[in-house]
Amino acid sequence: MTTGFFHDERCFWHSGGNYALTLPVGDLVQPLAAGGLPESPETKRRLKNLMEVTGLLSELSVQSAPPATRDELLRIHPPSYLDEFKAKSDAGGGEMGPRTPFGKGAYEIAALSAGLARSALLAVVRGEMNNAYALSRPPGHHCLPDWPNGFCLLANIPVAVEAARAEGLLGRVAIVDWDVHHGNGAEVIYQDRDDTLTISIHQENNYPTDSGALENRGRGPGAGFNMNVPLPPGVGHDGYLAAMDKIVTPALERFRPEAIVVACGYDASIFDPLGRMACSADTFRQMTARIKALAARLCAGKLVLVHEGGYSEAYVPFCGHATIATLAGSATDAPDPLAHTMERRQPNARTTRFFNDMIAEMAQELLGKG
Repeated sequence: MTTGFFHDERCFWHSGGNYALTLPVGDLVQPLAAGGLPESPETKRRLKNLMEVTGLLSELSVQSAPPATRDELLRIHPPSYLDEFKAKSDAGGGEMGPRTPFGKGAYEIAALSAGLARSALLAVVRGEMNNAYALSRPPGHHCLPDWPNGFCLLANIPVAVEAARAEGLLGRVAIVDWDVHHGNGAEVIYQDRDDTLTISIHQENNYPTDSGALENRGRGPGAGFNMNVPLPPGVGHDGYLAAMDKIVTPALERFRPEAIVVACGYDASIFDPLGRMACSADTFRQMTARIKALAARLCAGKLVLVHEGGYSEAYVPFCGHATIATLAGSATDAPDPLAHTMERRQPNARTTRFFNDMIAEMAQELLGKG
């Protein structure tokens, strides 16, 4: 029994189109020297490399996984969507939604990415591993059943959850999303259901700009089982931990899931080009410690983290290393080279009190109506 680490080199080979940051190259948009979308393989590859250099990787159960099958994908995505994706992928690539360009073979790579998440969750709920981390790429938390967006082509976590349910291994599942962008995919997929609690902590009005509002609570049988925690830019370390303590913890305690899955993005770090938060590697370490303790208390430790966003090639590896070492209970460390800088860039005491009061008001709104 150990911590699983699921990855595959082929996921690093996924490629996007000719973009400069999130803008298609052309007209007045000049190509970047490095080229491509910010969702590049290097943040993930450098995380794996750092873990190998420190020795953390040798403490984990490292493996790949089979791709998600068409039947597994059909539990979330309609046949028309999968057929169009496969046809464009076979024909050399294309684009089916905003900020989701892909090259030849992307369908198979995206199915592999979903397969890593599925196999990680199945290993944990079958009792083969204590917990697990899936280094999935392309990411999945923005993908709707029939509409990709935000670099996401398949809904990795819902595919994994429904695979476990199909085997009769899971009932009530909590999906906690701490990527800096709203987890709109899980919200849409599970908005009518009361067997899945979805919680998204994100920067308000970042991406997508038309979703993630506090008042979006689910509908019908799912009313009260979706929670959005939209935070203003610059909340920082203390604000994220306050959100975990005042909202995530009591919500999970009330829901009592049989497993917890985290959409684990690192784009809330202060160095990320697509977010305006002020989190550090220690923020992710402490959030992981909190969610791990909750899983131990509520669902026999059944916890899986699935990699989502994070676009600072230099800093994501340190955030990820802190997270995975904490998940594994390892003393192997990769000291944050920017820790001193991070401490000096946190909100001052007065601003922190303001943020904490605001989060307390959100907790009252969310937990009073669940």
